[in-house]
Amino acid sequence: MANIAVLGAGSWGSALSIVLSDNNHQVRIWGREEEQIEEINEKHTNERFLPGVTLPENVIGFTNLEAALSGVEAILLVVPTNAFREVLREVRLLLKTKVTFIHASKGIEPDSLKRISEMIEEEIPEQLRKSVVVLSGPSHAEEVSLRQPTTVTSSSLLLEEAEYVQDLFMNMHFRVYTNPDLIGVELGGALKNIIALGAGLTSGLGFGDNAKAALMTRGLAEIARLGIKLGANPLTFAGLSGLGDLIVTCTSVHSRNWRAGNLLAQGKSLDEVLTGMGMAVEGVRTTKAAYQLAIRESIEMPITSVLYDVLFNNKQPQVAVDELMGRVKTHEVEDLSL
Repeated sequence: MANIAVLGAGSWGSALSIVLSDNNHQVRIWGREEEQIEEINEKHTNERFLPGVTLPENVIGFTNLEAALSGVEAILLVVPTNAFREVLREVRLLLKTKVTFIHASKGIEPDSLKRISEMIEEEIPEQLRKSVVVLSGPSHAEEVSLRQPTTVTSSSLLLEEAEYVQDLFMNMHFRVYTNPDLIGVELGGALKNIIALGAGLTSGLGFGDNAKAALMTRGLAEIARLGIKLGANPLTFAGLSGLGDLIVTCTSVHSRNWRAGNLLAQGKSLDEVLTGMGMAVEGVRTTKAAYQLAIRESIEMPITSVLYDVLFNNKQPQVAVDELMGRVKTHEVEDLSL
């Protein structure tokens, strides 16, 4: 049994708290909103993020970060990427012992172009972290919270730490594999959100399964092209944190990124969409970061490029689709090592 702090009381943090609790760990879930934390402690619910779900009684809510961190051996970070550095800096000031850092968020920081593990390594000194482990894969919080079968990947530069996280989470409902390719696992989880935005956009325009299949297939090629250039193993993108996560995020109504793309295609502005969602849509920030990475690395990413223009340059979705369909002819099979 372990003492674990879950930083982030949204849908994913709450769902993973259920998994950890089912495995008899002591779970401290931290959030900034007092009313939400009171609801978790008094009613054992989190209706805004997981309506109709009952949280186990040994999931204890905290608004005091120092109290939440006291005596823990692992910290699970499940906050939006735009809040990551702020939270990490608070943790750095309060942490007294060396712990394992686990993150289950999916994104890339614009401008710095850092993956989340790199952000953790920058903000948390070595004397306070045993390792950094990513938990990623096709896993909607709504289904995990109902204990529906889910399979994900644990990845770290240290195999024993990936296996430690595997042991923390794995049970009959939540299966965990290990994968040594930290770069690929993080990039697969982050970049698929871009393609999910595009999938929602095509559905919002009234296109059918043909368009969605094409987008997902060519999107996966795009993800792999960039990932391999950045040092990932190409096989990772055929696995749970690549193809698996891409499928679930592009085809499910649970996907925030799909819903955001769908609303954009219906004529709503980006600000209207983000305000109406009320939760982080990581694909928006990641599209900006991936666009910057593609320029820096001289990698062709046509889907990312047109979505960037839709999000940030007011390009009409139909025009974006026309541009993709009108590109010069090329081969489907490419040498991704180039």
